[in-house]
Amino acid sequence: MSASPDWADSLERHRREKDEYFRDHPHSPIPPDGRESFAGLNYYPPNPDYRFELPLSEHDEKESVTLATTTDGEREYLEWGEFGFDVGGEECSLRAYKSDPTEGGFWLPFRDRTSGEETYGGGRYLDLDTTDDRTDGGLWIVDFNLAYNPFCVYSERYECPLVPMENWLDVRIEAGEKAYRTSESYEPDEP
Repeated sequence: MSASPDWADSLERHRREKDEYFRDHPHSPIPPDGRESFAGLNYYPPNPDYRFELPLSEHDEKESVTLATTTDGEREYLEWGEFGFDVGGEECSLRAYKSDPTEGGFWLPFRDRTSGEETYGGGRYLDLDTTDDRTDGGLWIVDFNLAYNPFCVYSERYECPLVPMENWLDVRIEAGEKAYRTSESYEPDEP
């Protein structure tokens, strides 16, 4: 799908603001002793091919699912519907979840063929907001350039739900955040 002319600028601004938050904010998921040396997150270059405008195929019955977490806990979600899309000629689908039926948006956890190599092995997340992530025609904007690592990547004090197998994609999603590296191990991508 085509992106607006200022799409890439907006994405870069979002990334800069997130890096500033992670480096400077007292509620940053980066432990305090690592913030001073924090060199920023590592991202794939912006790619409009990973930005989709999609209808949600809403389930008639919202099934309650229990997802395991990184700390051997559990979290309950409602499986609300499904998004279908095409990546490089491969048909894909992602299930959309809510933790509460009154929430306006959706949570889209996913793993893909980059997981464990270029991106976090446990998978990444997307959040869709009713206001910001809808077109005038009512489609949802599913932009993998905004895919992010769960906070448990940065600190063990966070508990993160694991990606359900239904959202394991058999394609590479070369968009969004890459694996996190501390400043000691951080090597920027080649230009």
